[in-house]
Amino acid sequence: FSDYKTLPLAEWNESQVRCWLESIGIKKEYVEKLCDEEVTGPVLKELDEPFLRSMGMKGGQIHIITRKRNELLEHLHKNAAADSAQADNPSNKTVEPKSFQVTLHQNESSETDNSGAVEEIDTVHTEKTSSLCKRGGKKNHSSHENTVESLTLSKFRQFKNEDINFKYVKNRILAPETGVIDLITPCHEYKSFTIAAKLDRQRLQAKFAYEVIKYASACMNVRTNGTIHFGVMDSVEDKGWKHGQIAGIPVRDTDIYVDALDYIEKCFEPSERQTARNCIHPPIFTEVIQKDSQEQLFIVEVDIEPSSSIVKGKIFQVRLPKFNEDSNKVTFDRMPVLYQRVGAKSEPIKTEELVTFIQGLQEKDVRREKAESSSNEDPMEISQNLGRKLSVLFTDGKNYMNDSLWYILVTNRCGKEDLKFVSFLMRMNIFCVFDFDENSNVSGLYAKYKEHHATRSHFLQNYSNETKMSTTEFQKHLGLFDHTSWIFCNGRSDFRGNEKSCDEDTWIRTKKKYLKKAVSFICDEILPKGSFVVLFLLFSPVEKPIVDTFQEFYTEMNGMDYIICIAESKENYEKWANLAQASCNIETLQERSIVGMKLSHVDATIQNMMPSTVCPRHLPVSTKGLCVLPTLEEEKMFSLEILCADQCDDIKLDLLSTKEIQEIEQTFYQGRKVSWKNFWLADKGSCGEVIERETCEEVHKILDDILYGNRIRYSVAKIKIFHQPGSGGSTIARQVLWKRRKDLRCAVVKSTYPVATVCQHAVNFREYDENDMKNSLPVLLLVEDYDEDYLDELKNDLMDAMAARRSHFSKPCFILMGCKRSNVPEKLCKASPLDTVAVTHKLTDQEKHLFKTKLEKLKKQKDFKPEFILTFVLMSEEFNETYVREFVEHLLQGIDLSSPVTNLMRYVALLNFYVHNSYISLSHCEAFLGLGAYTEKRLREYDFKNNLSEQARVIFIELRENTTCISSVHIIHYLVAKEILYQLSGSQPQSQIAMKLLQEKVLLHHRFGREEFVKFIRDLFIRRDKKSRGDNTDSLFSPFIEHVCKVENSEKAIEVLKAAYECLGKDAFFAQQLARLHYNHEKFEDADFWAGVAKSHLPNDSFILDTEGQVFRKWFSFTMDKKTDEATPGEVIQIIEIALKAMKCFRAAQQAAKAEIDNMNNAGYFGEVEVGCRLLKFLSTLEVFPRNPQGEHSELVRYLLTDYIPEEIKKPWGKLHSRLKGLRDNIYNALDWISEDISYFQTDKNQEKEDEEAKEAKEEQVYNPRKWLKRQSEVYAKFFTSKCLLGENNAEPVTQLVRRMNIYKYGGGTVTTILSFLSDSKEKRSVEKLEQIINFFPADPLKERLEDIDLINYILCHITLACLAPGSSKLLPFQTLRALSNRFFKQRRTAFPASAHFLLTLLYWPDDALDKEPNPDKDDILLSALQTMKRMHDIKVKNVAPRKKKIYTHFFLGKGTGLRKIVHKTRIDKLIDGSLNDRRMKWQHGDVWNIGKIRDVLRRVSGWTENGKLFVRGHVGQIHILALHYESVPQGNENVTFYLGFSFNGLVAHDIQVN
Repeated sequence: FSDYKTLPLAEWNESQVRCWLESIGIKKEYVEKLCDEEVTGPVLKELDEPFLRSMGMKGGQIHIITRKRNELLEHLHKNAAADSAQADNPSNKTVEPKSFQVTLHQNESSETDNSGAVEEIDTVHTEKTSSLCKRGGKKNHSSHENTVESLTLSKFRQFKNEDINFKYVKNRILAPETGVIDLITPCHEYKSFTIAAKLDRQRLQAKFAYEVIKYASACMNVRTNGTIHFGVMDSVEDKGWKHGQIAGIPVRDTDIYVDALDYIEKCFEPSERQTARNCIHPPIFTEVIQKDSQEQLFIVEVDIEPSSSIVKGKIFQVRLPKFNEDSNKVTFDRMPVLYQRVGAKSEPIKTEELVTFIQGLQEKDVRREKAESSSNEDPMEISQNLGRKLSVLFTDGKNYMNDSLWYILVTNRCGKEDLKFVSFLMRMNIFCVFDFDENSNVSGLYAKYKEHHATRSHFLQNYSNETKMSTTEFQKHLGLFDHTSWIFCNGRSDFRGNEKSCDEDTWIRTKKKYLKKAVSFICDEILPKGSFVVLFLLFSPVEKPIVDTFQEFYTEMNGMDYIICIAESKENYEKWANLAQASCNIETLQERSIVGMKLSHVDATIQNMMPSTVCPRHLPVSTKGLCVLPTLEEEKMFSLEILCADQCDDIKLDLLSTKEIQEIEQTFYQGRKVSWKNFWLADKGSCGEVIERETCEEVHKILDDILYGNRIRYSVAKIKIFHQPGSGGSTIARQVLWKRRKDLRCAVVKSTYPVATVCQHAVNFREYDENDMKNSLPVLLLVEDYDEDYLDELKNDLMDAMAARRSHFSKPCFILMGCKRSNVPEKLCKASPLDTVAVTHKLTDQEKHLFKTKLEKLKKQKDFKPEFILTFVLMSEEFNETYVREFVEHLLQGIDLSSPVTNLMRYVALLNFYVHNSYISLSHCEAFLGLGAYTEKRLREYDFKNNLSEQARVIFIELRENTTCISSVHIIHYLVAKEILYQLSGSQPQSQIAMKLLQEKVLLHHRFGREEFVKFIRDLFIRRDKKSRGDNTDSLFSPFIEHVCKVENSEKAIEVLKAAYECLGKDAFFAQQLARLHYNHEKFEDADFWAGVAKSHLPNDSFILDTEGQVFRKWFSFTMDKKTDEATPGEVIQIIEIALKAMKCFRAAQQAAKAEIDNMNNAGYFGEVEVGCRLLKFLSTLEVFPRNPQGEHSELVRYLLTDYIPEEIKKPWGKLHSRLKGLRDNIYNALDWISEDISYFQTDKNQEKEDEEAKEAKEEQVYNPRKWLKRQSEVYAKFFTSKCLLGENNAEPVTQLVRRMNIYKYGGGTVTTILSFLSDSKEKRSVEKLEQIINFFPADPLKERLEDIDLINYILCHITLACLAPGSSKLLPFQTLRALSNRFFKQRRTAFPASAHFLLTLLYWPDDALDKEPNPDKDDILLSALQTMKRMHDIKVKNVAPRKKKIYTHFFLGKGTGLRKIVHKTRIDKLIDGSLNDRRMKWQHGDVWNIGKIRDVLRRVSGWTENGKLFVRGHVGQIHILALHYESVPQGNENVTFYLGFSFNGLVAHDIQVN
């Protein structure tokens, strides 16, 4: 932006102000602040001290900025004054004034002659007019003094040519006025006419005629062509303007000027009047354009052409008209005067020179004739080499085009004939199209393009992002990298909505603002500078909006370097160029344009420059042949990167030089991801083989076993590759795909897309162009760096999709190959050895030999340097720590620790080591190093590399995203990043590096790719390690924060997190981390403060409210653990207060969680139970609540359950009593909620691991919530059970509560704990406990009314006991249980829990023994229960994807009657052989239903389908049944049978078979 030195101050934007501020040494932070406040040139002029102080600027900086600004203004004023002096003194006047720079563009036109000196112009005016002009001059001076510091030279309109497309640009400069040159080249004279143009008709015509006739007669007398220009400044009469500066004048009515030439008849002698008419051409009105201005101005020009045939031998005397203000009419000179051109002026011929002049007339006529005859010889038109120019523009002088560049196309109406020659567009990477043809979809380019490519059509306003989405969301919303975005810029004729085309003025008024937003969004936020080219294709006559589009791109892209224009019609081009010159001078436009080349030639030439041939892509088919995959079909499956059977065969190998092939190989060995091109070149023998590690063979064996082995075949199989970072895992995965591409359909999943999209595309990919869907080729899908849930969901969705096909497949339909980094791959491999392989840095002897041989070969290459293949070298050394350390030590010797490049290395190392897959975009790096985004002629990458130190060049690699265009910089390997960070942080600790990074405003505020950058910074501070993501541990904080705590201290960690909170917009989650960090280091008051800060930002976020609860929970635990002696009464109250506060916070988190639709947070319930139970334990130790002789807490139970309060605490605990007496209910409600949640979604991830390793409580909540619930229920109930309180009167509330607590203690208090008896390995123990629980209930529950919850538990205990011991004497008859459950139907207005309705479905399903007679009432009970359960389930599930899919079936319908027909899932589990994993697979794939023992136990139910819904006959009417897999319901109307399951979501059908 050094152009601030040449631009007028008034035209400076923020960037130029930034450069000036930096040049005078203002601190970076203040420069940023001023730019944020949008300080432009005009604002800079007005800056004052109060404004600067309000921004926090200190005195010293204010002093510098104001002093330097005043010096700048003074300098400008002096220059302006010097100009005026020069203008006033003709003897000083030279062509090139010093006060400004004229940017000269060499003009080949013969009309422009810059050699002559500028002479004073004749100023014959009436006195009044003169004084008017002087006043006008002053006025203009004041308004223009700052706008002419740098002006561009302009071309003249071609003599005698009235080209309507030709335009002048305001404030450009015409070459100085000239005298006679060669008689044919016109001499020029300028008149500003700014005052005169506003005069009335009579005065204006007199003034115009005076100037034209005086000038014309002078030219005619010396026989030279000439042009007089009105609206062009001459600094003599117009101070403050530059000589020749284009101003333009308003033209009210062209007739005024045309009719003014009628004065010819009055001014010339009668004999010369006709000749004068022939020589003086009518006025030409040439428009003056100005960017972003609607004012209409013109230059009025009169051409004078004294042809020898008509002027020969004649002299022209004139009597000039003047308007006399006194008489108010036009008067003429009394005596005629003879004028001639003397230099650049028209002078009267003195009397004494008249004879000489007349004598020389004959010679002048001869010269004129001679000049005319030589000018009539047609100059030979030299045809340009447009083919070469086209090639240079598109390839930058290489052999072929860069296929990584995107193109943005701007075009207008494309005719039918032109559509035949646009094949080159079909082969280009077109990002988006700005189309000004409203019929494009009917008969234009869009209709043609859609035949070859998938597109999305938009209008300009679609790009305005009015909903304020983030860049990433908005980009996905528009589908920008999925398909070409086709933007209809001026309506679309076939669109039914309200989007019609409009005229130019309406377009400028209504649509131009959206164009600005679209161009700015694309250039600033989506496509990095230098990654795209804007191509203007002018098929038809141009209108203003397409020129506005050029001007927007020109401004955003800082010039023409990445813009190309193609126009077959010269006329279309000239109109476009003449309008576009308001932004860019015509010569530059010409350099970047191809004009006059036939479109068919353009088409053929560009196609010939492409790096690949037109070659259809093929996929293998099941019949061992191939099918063609058109681009259009491939683009429809945009979430897959498809690997074809003939991948890369379209590359023109002969175009690749040996050096380029070496570069491709070296970039891979330097650390970039392997590309298909690497394998292809190796196959062709053009470069060495890509080493195949032995693990590759293992993957092939597993794959063969899946495809051809004797195992049970499922529709979707899985292979997992776990690899240490940098060990070649992703290369192995891609090698497998490459080898299999001809026998399987192979693709890489782009996991940024939702599972549903990938699933749809994968199914389409499998079935594309296959006749036999059943035997289609299997699809091998590679999923890299995946999330476990993502892979599971994808697998389930694909299985559901295949289940819907209802075929038995002989081979798997899909094989998911998951490739994921892990630091402990061997451990993960042991967990599931049949389908998992581990890749480590350790090399086998065979591999070591291969690496050694390869390294020798690479060393023999020309210009070889080991650092070019650094990752390969490190891999050969097995990433040995000592080797890496020594390598980095050697590399960093003599490095400049204070240079910006070293700082950049520190920042990249910090991010790369702690944040997986992080990078800093190339655009950020350039901004940080102060490199301009647009550099000369696309040498951008090299420009960046050239600005790096030797060390940085070795360790940085540049990667380019496939899906977007972001070029990014990161360190070759995370172990190298770790070592660099360690060695460079010797001078400053890592917390300090992070602090400095947070203060780098250039990086944080750089607009392009900001979201990704900020995300990486957030991850650095907030993202924890999780084993499930392939990390070594489950960390409490981000690894970086944990490192700072461990190596430095917690204070530093807190300090750096506080800085991050301030720098990243006071983010609530940073405040949350600060609260967690404080409470983990036992700073509870500070933790409370930061939890409050987080809550103030997000008062309804359940996770933040839970953190507040955790603060008090930890505080409570800490106080309890530290307590050694007996606590004083004051301390006791404080401890209780903290615990109650924690429970209150957890309850707030529970309420917030209920309102959250998109996530499931149950931590509040677990937290409340744990604090509550520990508080009970604490209370039980206090002297005020002594135990009774039996060791029971009878006194505490009395206090908590009755109105009783011991005397000694009555007053001191005043405020606590009511809260403590609510303790039982609060804990009870939380336990009940957890139980219900588990009954919906069985979340036990590994029931078999229960005894394997004792997990901490937090882990247990996640991995085995049923076990946790059982344990906590026992602890809780223990404090509320006391035999001495079991009075004789059973009706007494306290007695009932104590009885209930006893039931709780034995595990009969919640649905989940009761059902968990069924999964206890010791059945006898479970039966005894259940019978004991039933004993606690009244002997005759029909007489003694039970509470609703007790009744639910009582009935469920019977059903559970019946599953374990069907012959138990404690069991009530089935009819009695039905009668008891009737309450849940009759009292429908009562809000019963879901478990009550669940029991009704179990008890009222038609029974062969009890329901022989049809009874509609029983149907009512069943239907009512099902409807209520469905409603409650929908509320419970929320919008949480994994939960939507989960239907947990507790019981199945078995053979038999009464309680014997109810079969629990655990009974079926026991009938399935194999490991836990095998059993899971059999459930998932439906193989369970083929096991004979299970068929003997369960009963098949008959039903039917209608329109994809499944029904069954109830007692009388029909009942809708949910299908476990929706896709398994036959379409149409069929009779079916299935197994019936009972879940909290309703009745579920398994294994649906058509009769």
